[in-house]
Amino acid sequence: MTTESARTEVSMTGVELKIGGMTCASCANRVEKKLNKLDGINASVNYATEKASVTAPEGYDPQLLISEVEKTGYTAELPTPKGQKSGDSEEGESSEDAEIRVLKQRLIGAAVLSVPVIAMAMIPALQFDYWGFASLVLAAPVVVWAGWPFHKAAWANLKHGAATMDTLISVGTTSALIWSIIALFFGTAGQPGVVHPFEFTISRSDGLGHIYLEVGAGVITFILLGRYFEKRSKRQAGAALRALLELGAKEVSILRNGKEERVSIDELSAGDEFVVRPGEKIATDGTITSGSSAIDASMLTGESVPVEVTEGDNVTGATVNAGGRLVVKATRIGSDTQLAQMAKMVEDAQSGKAEIQRLADRVSSVFVPVAIAVAIAALGAWLGAGFPVSAAFTATVAVLIIACPCALGLATPTALLVGTGRGAQMGVLIKGPEVLESTKRVDTIVLDKTGTVTTGKMTLTDVTTAKEVDRDQLLRLAGGLEDYSEHPIAQAIAAGATAQVGELPAPESFENIEGKGVQGVVDGHAVVAGREVLLADWSMHLDEDLKTAKQTAESEGKTAIAVGWDGQARGILVVSDQIKPTSAEAIAQFKELGLTPVLLTGDNQTVAEQVAAEVGITEVIAEVMPKDKVDVIARLQDEGKVVAMVGDGVNDAPALAQANLGLAMGTGTDVAIEAADITLVRGDLRAAADAIRLSRKTLRTIKQNLFWAFGYNTLAIPIAAVGLLNPMLAGAAMAFSSVSVVANSLRLRKFKAKADNQGDRSSHVGPRGTDSTNPIGDGSQTKEPAQT
Repeated sequence: MTTESARTEVSMTGVELKIGGMTCASCANRVEKKLNKLDGINASVNYATEKASVTAPEGYDPQLLISEVEKTGYTAELPTPKGQKSGDSEEGESSEDAEIRVLKQRLIGAAVLSVPVIAMAMIPALQFDYWGFASLVLAAPVVVWAGWPFHKAAWANLKHGAATMDTLISVGTTSALIWSIIALFFGTAGQPGVVHPFEFTISRSDGLGHIYLEVGAGVITFILLGRYFEKRSKRQAGAALRALLELGAKEVSILRNGKEERVSIDELSAGDEFVVRPGEKIATDGTITSGSSAIDASMLTGESVPVEVTEGDNVTGATVNAGGRLVVKATRIGSDTQLAQMAKMVEDAQSGKAEIQRLADRVSSVFVPVAIAVAIAALGAWLGAGFPVSAAFTATVAVLIIACPCALGLATPTALLVGTGRGAQMGVLIKGPEVLESTKRVDTIVLDKTGTVTTGKMTLTDVTTAKEVDRDQLLRLAGGLEDYSEHPIAQAIAAGATAQVGELPAPESFENIEGKGVQGVVDGHAVVAGREVLLADWSMHLDEDLKTAKQTAESEGKTAIAVGWDGQARGILVVSDQIKPTSAEAIAQFKELGLTPVLLTGDNQTVAEQVAAEVGITEVIAEVMPKDKVDVIARLQDEGKVVAMVGDGVNDAPALAQANLGLAMGTGTDVAIEAADITLVRGDLRAAADAIRLSRKTLRTIKQNLFWAFGYNTLAIPIAAVGLLNPMLAGAAMAFSSVSVVANSLRLRKFKAKADNQGDRSSHVGPRGTDSTNPIGDGSQTKEPAQT
């Protein structure tokens, strides 16, 4: 990286560094302390995102920060500028992907080589002549090559006077390998006909008749398995930002000298005019200079009703033009756009999350050095008591092997794998173990309204006719006319009419009246549908019943469409966003979990309170702009509440990231899903309650696993130190602790949903969570207007 680009970074308020080589939370703490010792530097290192946020004086050289991190034994680099590929990703592979790929290769290699080693050690029938040497050939690459990351980390920690889980893994497996080599070449273990009995007797022996290659190979394989799943889950940390930026248009039709020219979005500059056709994304933030349309901003706002726009109105990049042709003048591009600012908000919220240190890391900071000290003390004590070197070394190896954290390495990943696997069957996706701690402490759950509590789709919900007007005729004429409009409200009416009366007549003529509604000739009748003012233009006036129906609908936050033909107002059609049939039950389950539900929406207070009352929510926060949702979450947190957030729109992504626990509806946008900690694959809000219950139970299982893993090791270490546990029994005890941890984790497979009524759920929820009880289709088909 050039000095010029580095100084560009420093001219900002802070510097961000990508940190490599961290294997636990204590690593992040060590890097953070090292950086904060520098004059004028304030650093915060996040283990989950593997980034350091540093505030430095103006003109401070980032290379000094990088050098300081490297002195600690880790790597650091400045982020790759946007639009450039990092040096290690010429073929499109990021450094994170390369790390996971290499880890997967080591895991597969270790597993293939370890299985026969473990089988020969445990099954005497497989122990042919010189089987120990065959085991050595298979196990040595596992301990040396597959376990190299552990040995490398242990050496780096040793140089800085620190000990971690890597230290114990490295010392234990290396000792098992070295002792096995000694026993094979200098003891009796390599002689023909020697078998490896699986003994349960406690006796003092010199140990030179036993090899412990299965211990070394097995530990490396199991720990690699845990590391692989950990790395894969952490890889998702930046996915929300990538998904957010992917929303933007890739190409744009710029107007140059009166002609359209299709170019890359990178060539667009502020002040340029560009064309947006129906169905296309708006390339960037701008102002409409020509045309009128309806803009679907649901991907950014989460709100279902498109907004009518015309000349002079501002539009936002990445929203979709749902109506006519527009010409837009670009006002903001690149990092200044609302989309880019939202991406920055997600990034800030993610990096601001409190770092959660795993229980294993905290306990191992004491356990590891104590285990090593006990092993060294045992060696000295045996030698000091006059015992043979072989006997002393046997006791030492037994201590290291029983202390080797196989069960500890399995405690978190096995419970997480079983818990998340069960969750996937129930429509709940948990991203990683750090999520589980949050579910235990949550006391408030904030629910986005549109698409979360409600379906997020406009539906024809009510039909009111004037006196002596046939209901089916009203639906046929209004539905036939609206079917020729592309507006989502019109399509909801057409779909609802089709579901109730069947095939709709085609208009003989059709005209869209901007901002008012539509008019045309259907079955020989001059039909008008839209706002009341449009009917008034045709001298059609609502009677008292129709006025009452319209006012009632609007007071409940619904949309009322007036319909008339042949000079008279004939009826009112009501369209609204429907509450999901399972939302009320979900709210009741949240309350049973001790959570206080809060409804958060951009809609007006009346609509919000109406929805809240129907589902049983008493606390409502309404009329909140999309960009302010994250501030609402932060305010609740400042009040001492631990907040969970459920949402589905892009506008929810920063709030989902800011919340202590973010849950995204899988029926929502990819950005919301990536920003959340837990994804609810279906549109059923009850899955959020199941997710919290499952997460809490998984966390309890992990704690139980850690307790038993440390319990086995802690109780057995003194026994091994006094020579009452030979290394083979130490290996067996360690294996048994692993089996108990796995068995405890497998109990999570029996977890059931609160209602235990999957059949009922499936009847309400269709593919990707759509509400299949709704008899109205999506009305997505469009037609060309009839020629007049």
